[in-house]
Amino acid sequence: MGFEPPRRLVRALGDNDWTGQLPKLVEETAVRDGLEIERVMVPGGRSSLVVLVRRRDGTPAALKLVPPFAGPALERAALAHWNGFGAVRLLGGSGGALLLERLHPELSVRSLPEAKALLEAAGTMRRLWVEPPSGHGFETVAERTARQVSALPERAAAAPQSLVDEALAARAELLAHSPESLLLHGNFRQSKVLAGDRTPWLAVGPEPLVGERAYDLARLARDRVEDLVAAAAGASATRRRVNRLADSLDVDRDRLRGWTLFRAVESGTRAIAEGRHAEGELSLEFAGWL
Repeated sequence: MGFEPPRRLVRALGDNDWTGQLPKLVEETAVRDGLEIERVMVPGGRSSLVVLVRRRDGTPAALKLVPPFAGPALERAALAHWNGFGAVRLLGGSGGALLLERLHPELSVRSLPEAKALLEAAGTMRRLWVEPPSGHGFETVAERTARQVSALPERAAAAPQSLVDEALAARAELLAHSPESLLLHGNFRQSKVLAGDRTPWLAVGPEPLVGERAYDLARLARDRVEDLVAAAAGASATRRRVNRLADSLDVDRDRLRGWTLFRAVESGTRAIAEGRHAEGELSLEFAGWL
């Protein structure tokens, strides 16, 4: 199959060996697994390629190609453990190729009005919080955030020092006592919840890890941040959203606020360092309201 990798993916990952080999990888995987290629999803994601395919029996599916550094084995392990409960069902694949049930990528929870979107997203997220499999290889919240903290000094100048200090202090306090160790999605937001056929909404694209629910919920709390920033009472609306999400999922309000603060500051400074200034500044303004 001759095609150019989506520009969005190339911009995010760079023009490297993996992106350059994508047409060949798709063709080889299709031949190996007996798949009929329909089309590449465009604009697609920033960290993987998704191709709509049909299996030998004619049933629709989606082929996801994930670069080695993105941990396809961990995504596969998480999807296999959820086994379609709250998340897209894993149908097969090997290596960096994941064969998934076909969802409706054009329809995500983000297309709903905000209140309804948060409700549906939270209900989907609740299903994912289960005990991890024994002997799992997922990193912990402590390990992932330690890597993020190690990168903060070189980009901390993008944010007020007091805000960075508060975020680091919140992380340290939260990790001093972690109340639970559950399997988490890791990057859960409204655009990661797509419409399905066997159930209305299913999560996709996990970056799985193990830890407490408040960490996972913190990314959802920051969704549609541009709407909050544009609101006349953005600060109070932000705090109400955090409290409402915490209460709806029986998560401690203070722990959710702390992880939301840390993740917003980390994400905002990283975005600015990568040249996504508007996105980063929105996250930092949001963090300042917490």
